[in-house]
Amino acid sequence: MAQPEDPVTDELDGVEQVVGAGVPESVGAFRFWFADQRWEWSDAVAALYGYSPGEVRPTTELLLSHQHPEDRGRVEAELVASVRDHAPFSSRHRITGREGHTHHVIVVSQPLTDDAGEVIGTEGYFIDVTDALDGQCQRALDEIVPSLVEHRAVIEQAKGMLMLVYGVSADQAFRVLTWRSQETQIKVRELAVRLVDRMREIAPAVSSGTRARFDQLLLNLHR
Repeated sequence: MAQPEDPVTDELDGVEQVVGAGVPESVGAFRFWFADQRWEWSDAVAALYGYSPGEVRPTTELLLSHQHPEDRGRVEAELVASVRDHAPFSSRHRITGREGHTHHVIVVSQPLTDDAGEVIGTEGYFIDVTDALDGQCQRALDEIVPSLVEHRAVIEQAKGMLMLVYGVSADQAFRVLTWRSQETQIKVRELAVRLVDRMREIAPAVSSGTRARFDQLLLNLHR
């Protein structure tokens, strides 16, 4: 049965175009309400799981059914903790799309609040950081990197922080920086400078709470 038009898709129109020089499935938006554990996802997240727009209504059970067997228990525990603590859902894990392809994803999110400022859920993005980069994306990175050579030190620092917090490779970390750069229209180097400066304010121990704070920092560097 077709799903009605998704307000996430309407409200975040264009967000999916921010990574990989036009590879829309690289980044997708989602929302999750704690009270009834209701999900909304954009067409890009649906595609990541192997579904057409409006084909299915996302549920916790559906999302967990696509988790890599080695990651499912951890992701389920993080979701339970998110609902219990009214905290953003943050994770780095693997999912298997309906077509059988495994994707490495990072979930970054921040609190979703009502008009009174009460936390009622979490909203954010799924970022596909699978090692096998699309050829078009790789060519785009090859064009970008030479112009960044003289500013490489601070970018490498920022990449190192992303690698540490999310456990991703250097290329994957650079994709995250590129995503935020295109999303916020701030140069990669400037975002890197802000991230390095602000990261010093966060405790060095990367606990789950620290990772949640890092997600909020990453999503709000443009403000």
